[in-house]
Amino acid sequence: QVQLVESGGGLAQPGGSLRLSCAASGFTFKNYAMIWARQAPGKGLEWVSGIYSDASDTYYADSVKGRFTISRDNAKNTVYLQMNSLKPEDTALYYCAKGVSDYDPYANDYKGQGTQVTVSS
Repeated sequence: QVQLVESGGGLAQPGGSLRLSCAASGFTFKNYAMIWARQAPGKGLEWVSGIYSDASDTYYADSVKGRFTISRDNAKNTVYLQMNSLKPEDTALYYCAKGVSDYDPYANDYKGQGTQVTVSS
């Protein structure tokens, strides 16, 4: 079955960086776009970023554009989210999700348990 395991979350200071990883199994990773989403306390799920199956294109929410970078390693079945210049409003539970096709960076059908990111001084 599809398994997505996020890691790399933690506490960061404003302006700091974190790198999230998501290890995928149970499906042919290289055939699907992958997505990162987040949920802040008391708020709904927010799409953050998506990457094509072959990494040929990436997409970002306006709130993170220029600060976050999504990437993937199809040999390792892993997708990453490099987060720089972190802000307190980035505090959330971050999820990775499996896309429903190779070139749709938004629609997804499975997500992991999430990794907590807290940005505070």
